[in-house]
Amino acid sequence: MSPRQIVTTTQFKKDLKRVNRRDKLRYNERSKKFATRKIMTTTADDVWQLLAELVTAQKETERRFQETDRKIQEVSKQIGALGGKWGRFVEKMVAPACETLFFNRGIPVHQVSQRVKKRLDGKTLEIDVLVTNEDHVLVVEVKSSLGVDDVKELSDDLSKFRQFFPEYNEKQVYGAVAGIEIEEGADKYAYRQGLFVLVQSGENVAILNDAEFQPKVW
Repeated sequence: MSPRQIVTTTQFKKDLKRVNRRDKLRYNERSKKFATRKIMTTTADDVWQLLAELVTAQKETERRFQETDRKIQEVSKQIGALGGKWGRFVEKMVAPACETLFFNRGIPVHQVSQRVKKRLDGKTLEIDVLVTNEDHVLVVEVKSSLGVDDVKELSDDLSKFRQFFPEYNEKQVYGAVAGIEIEEGADKYAYRQGLFVLVQSGENVAILNDAEFQPKVW
């Protein structure tokens, strides 16, 4: 092989390496561009998917809010109905019946007052029905649905009654609970606490306590 051929061959190898290196760089650059484009495409797809999920979640949240509002309105209507039912029960049945019911139990009735309220030291004591005569005071708590907790609440009010109403300190104070509906065990619990128990009986009001019952003096 002549020197010229050796130089040519050597140069060819160098040129070939240079070409290979250049092609490799171009390939790497193209690969990077392709990868970048792929990442950008994937990211865009993810963003659109996320936006779609957010829109769906927002619609579901709005639907739940609407459902909650509807339920709140229904409950408000029910509460209003119960309030009206309670008011009619007090005004039309319990208060008028007290005069006859307690007279038959040996407690004459001179006056029946509804929703009597007294304030003392920033606190308030409200009585649904207050029955009085010369010697007795009868505090009546009226509930749409009477439970044991309501009986306990009245007992607590009765323990404070003379503080709020000192004008009745010389009289015997009795307590009574009345309910359109009586939860299980509430009537027996009230009986054991020395309270009269009044219930709706058809178009009238009746006392559940038997003839042997002795009311507690508070």
